[in-house]
Amino acid sequence: MSTKVKIIFMYTSLGLTTLAFIAAGSAKLAGVEQMHLSFALMGLPAWFGYFIGASELAGAIAIWIKKLSILAASGLLVIMAGATFFHVVYDSVANAIPAVILCAFLINIIINRVNDINALDSK
Repeated sequence: MSTKVKIIFMYTSLGLTTLAFIAAGSAKLAGVEQMHLSFALMGLPAWFGYFIGASELAGAIAIWIKKLSILAASGLLVIMAGATFFHVVYDSVANAIPAVILCAFLINIIINRVNDINALDSK
């Protein structure tokens, strides 16, 4: 894969991931009932949905900051692993597809940022 294609895929991953997490995090912080039903179904306290929403917003911003990007993408990956688990166990596998796609974007971001660090270290 050419460098140009890798760069385009990286920024596409960053952009789509940011949009998804800003939308989801904002909805959770706004108290949209549909966004909180999954937490109640799993027996989690109400504040947990707000915590996840704040984490999603913070992560959506931090993935653009190179020094924070790996940590932010890793945290968001944990959240998406939890979302995938929820859909597979409590909902339907088909509803897990967006979470799985976001996992792929986050893994791409992590790999690219690690490669950036390794390239700097080898200079």
